[in-house]
Parts: sequence; structure tokens; C-alpha cells
Amino acid sequence: MKKRVLSAFLAAALTLSLASPALAVTSRDDAAQALAALDIMTGDGSGNLNLGAPVTRAEFVKMLMAASPVSVGDVTYVSPYPDVPAAHWAAPYVEAAVTAGYVTGYLDGTFRPANTITLAEGVVMALRLLGYTNADFSGSFPAGQMSMYKTLDLDEGIAIGQNETMKRQDAMYLFYNLLTAPTKATGQPYLSSVLGHSLTPDGKVDSLALLNETMDGPVVVGEAGWRDKIPFDLSGADVTRNGLSTTADALVDNDVVYWSDHMNALWVYTNKITGPIQAITPTSAPTSVTVSGKSYAIETSTAAYALSDLGSFEVGDSVTLLLGRDGRVVSAVAPGQAASTNVCGVVVSNVPQQYTDKNGHDYTAASVTVLATDGNTYTYSTDRTSVRTGTLVQVIASGDGVEVKNLSSASLSGKVSSDGARLGGRSFAADVEILDTYGNHGVRVYPERLAGMEITESMVRYYLLDGNGDIRRLILKDATGDMHTYGVITSVSEVNSPMTMTTAGTYVYDTAGTTHTITGSTVYNVKTGPFLMKTDGGEIDRFLNLTEVKLTGLEGTTAYAGNRQYAVWDDALVYEVRDNKYYPTSLALVAGGDYTLTGYYDKDQTDGGRIRVILAR
Repeated sequence: MKKRVLSAFLAAALTLSLASPALAVTSRDDAAQALAALDIMTGDGSGNLNLGAPVTRAEFVKMLMAASPVSVGDVTYVSPYPDVPAAHWAAPYVEAAVTAGYVTGYLDGTFRPANTITLAEGVVMALRLLGYTNADFSGSFPAGQMSMYKTLDLDEGIAIGQNETMKRQDAMYLFYNLLTAPTKATGQPYLSSVLGHSLTPDGKVDSLALLNETMDGPVVVGEAGWRDKIPFDLSGADVTRNGLSTTADALVDNDVVYWSDHMNALWVYTNKITGPIQAITPTSAPTSVTVSGKSYAIETSTAAYALSDLGSFEVGDSVTLLLGRDGRVVSAVAPGQAASTNVCGVVVSNVPQQYTDKNGHDYTAASVTVLATDGNTYTYSTDRTSVRTGTLVQVIASGDGVEVKNLSSASLSGKVSSDGARLGGRSFAADVEILDTYGNHGVRVYPERLAGMEITESMVRYYLLDGNGDIRRLILKDATGDMHTYGVITSVSEVNSPMTMTTAGTYVYDTAGTTHTITGSTVYNVKTGPFLMKTDGGEIDRFLNLTEVKLTGLEGTTAYAGNRQYAVWDDALVYEVRDNKYYPTSLALVAGGDYTLTGYYDKDQTDGGRIRVILAR
């Protein structure tokens, strides 16, 4: 696996939290991500994991200690074994492993670090991490240990026999399986109870959480000494900027950077927001700040100081917040110090809001709330009281306030390439922001979501090109359907009598476990089962049943029906049906069970459609 491939996996995992299309990854990729994040197994100088190479005893012990809670010093002044002198690269790891009781040498007093390791030897060491000793097993060695190895599911993905040489792939699976295995002392998963990292609700390794928990940083490009804080050469680093793979040459002032030393990787964020400070809580040691109607958690002491009563900003000032991962504040600067922070989007409300001036006095002013192309909503005080909801606007912020300008519609059309890189003859910029709207609401989408779609002029409300002629911002009109409401109708009562000229309808429906009821004089001619609802900020425009397809297989976000495949929506709703009742569940719980699965989609995939609801019977 090349370094760039692993980088792409990591970029994909981080981008999922930003609502990009989910990528189906194999268990091998999951294992590689998790072990790389924990520094248990990383690639060579070229990033190659060399999974087919045999593992030496010294190499395995290094992985073992990286997977243990024991700290290993960089230097050792003793020789743990005659054939592991103090100058040997593995001496600190062998010494620490012997001291912790994880490993022993041979009867002749040697360790034989260059010898390859057998599966049985590796299993014994892994079991010792879980708290087992030789006294826990009876009978001839290693029968008891190998039996426990299978009982604890440490064997998943490993096909070799106990006396065969382990390859790096075998070691990778062994350590990955170890993370979710219960310890002898507590019965709780090793990753959470010993290493202190979280698991997913269904007890799986959370690779994204591991990446977030093991990153270092942040630093802000351009601030004094930022480069010295990153402990490796940037020229050869894997750089992921806003979810896309790039190089260190792409870094610009005010970029927020996190890094992993052992992965030789950077993650870069460029989100900024400019507006008036409406609240700082608490003023002496701030943990949050409210700007333009939205509150942001503060991540760094630098930002906390700048926004405290000892810093340079106070309530009523205009500020530009530099945001890192999870949208937290890394730095606060004057608007003129940051690159353009103009916001484009759709107005979702126009109602007066309460603000606080520099003297601490509250006042009420006209305000607009904008759903921006970055997927966030921002509220601005403005003297424009006639901006209607659903209007496309650009908000230009400066130290003097904000200016809200209407955006003119633009003509653009073409087919999006299969890799999501181009729309017709134009490329998407690396930091492109795409908003798909319907009326006064919408959702941020990513280029991959549009792959293969034909984008017509009627779908494009606005676009902006960067200096290279690439698409930097794009606002669409109901291209994907991802902003609509989906679920299951559980009860229908319709009256449509020409004789009495009476029409009435009552509909009960569920969306992800929440029940709603529609009652009125409109009859929608629907039946119980999965549905699509379109609303334009008020009245229901469309309320109809989805199209059914019997599924024969499910792999990641791809569903199969015979010889045809369907894309599954990232936020697809899944229900288990029992006794004609619908119980919300998850894809993970039904995909591997003994269920008959039925998918329901809104339109063809080439038109942006997805399977929105899955019923498991």
C-alpha cells in the first residue's frame, strides 16, 4: 500500500464527519488506519506497509510495546540479552517488554531478535497484554493459549497455523483484534479500558476518533514559530487540506494545522467566520464566543486569551475566528488580518435579533440568517429589512460591519465526471463549497456526491470561479434531494367523496424514531411505507411513496438487486419491521443478520437518487 493510498484513506475518514459521501473500506483498511493512528504499525520510508513481509521477533516486540500502556525510553544503557546489545535499535523495546513480563528469551539465554516469529509466540505476547499468564493455561504449550486466541476472536483475518511464520498482515490483524478483545481483569475492551480510547456504540474500533485523539496541534500558519512546532520535514509529508490530498506548498497564512509525527501527516483546515462579537463566556477565562448568532467552543489558550478581558477583543467588536477541527476556535484576529471571509448562501430567516454593544447595552436590530455554502448558518445585523427568505445573498464582512448583497443567477451546465473532479469543462477547486437548496433550506454536498450526474441549467442557482477558472462556490436547486424529509408512513386515513364534496386526510409518519401527524383537507394518495416529503419552508409541496426494490446484497454504501447495484444514501433510514410495526435500527445491525432487505429510492442514481430507506424483515 503506497503512502498516498493510506493518506487517501485517512482523508476519507476525516471527511466523513463533514458529511461527504461515505466510502466503503475493507477490514484491512480499517486495521491499517487504526494501527497507524496508534503508532503500532506504520509504513516504511515510502509509506509501504509491506504486509507480505515476515515479522522478526524484534519487530514484533516493538509493535507490542506500542500497543501496551508501558512507556518506552529512547535510550537504554543495559543489554537485556547477550544478542541484544545496548546499541541495538530494539534494545529499549526488548528491555521494556521483559520488565513488564510480556516476553521472555530462550533457555540458552538469548533473545534472537532477527529470528522470525511464529503465530503461537505472537499470540502468547498478545494474551499477556490482556492480562493472561502461563498459569492460566493447562496442558501442553501452546494448546491452551491457541484455544483462548480463538475464543477471544483474535484470529479474525488470520489463516496461518500456530507454528507458521507471521507476516506483517498477520501481525496487523492480531493487534487490531486485540483492541476490541476483553481483558482478563475487567472483561472490558482493551482499547477503552487499557489504552483509554473510545469505541463506536456497537463496540467497534472508531478509526476517526483515534485519528482525532492522536493528532498534535493546532498551529496557525504565519504565526511566530509555527513551523518549529511541527517535528518533521514538511516537504515529504502527506497533507490533507479540507479533506483533499495536497502538498505543503498549498499552505497559506491563517491555515490551521494539526499533525501526526509517526504518520508524517498534516491535516489542514481553512474555515473562518467574521462578524460582531455578541457574547464571551466567561469573560475572565473564555470557553466559548458567540459571533453572528452562532456560538463556538474555544480550543486554544491563545484564542482564550485574545477574547478574555485581558485580550484585544470585547463584546461589540468585529472579529475573524480561525476555526479548526470540529469548528472550534484556534485563533481570533482582526478582520483585516485574514483573507476574504465573504459568505455566500441562501437566506433562511429575516427576523430581528438582540445584540450587545461595546458598552454592554442590549439593543434589537434587523438581522438575516444565512445558510452558507460551507454548510453553516450565520446571523448578521443589517439595515436591510426587506431581504426575503430563499434569496441568494453574499455577505461582505469588515471591521465597519456587514454588507448584504443579492446574488444574480448564473448559467452553468454539464456532466460531472465519474471521479467528481469536473463539471462539464470546468474543474472543481480543491476547496470548493457546494450547497444544494430547496426553497429556504439546503444541505452542503461534496463533488463526489455529484459524480456522474448531468447538471442542467435549471439546477444551478449561482456559481463563482477562482483565479484559476475553477469552480470555487456552487449553489444548486434540488439536484440531489438530500435536504428533503424521508421516513415511513405508519398510518393513512383519507376521505375523498365527490358526493359530499369532502376531502380530508390524516397521516402519521416516522422519521428516525420521531412520530409526526399531518391533518388537513389535502389528500396525497399515499399508502403506508417509506416516503419522500418536499417542503418549501412551509407548505408541503410533495408527499409521495418511494420506489421499492428487493435487495440481494449490501456492501458498505452499495446495495445489490440481482445484477444491478444502487447507491445507498449516507443518512439512509433503516427500520426493522415486526408485526407491521417499524423499529429504527442501523445498517450495521441488519447487514449481517438473517433479514430480508428491501430498499426504497427516490429517483435514478444518474439523476442524484439514492436508496433513502431500508426495511429489514
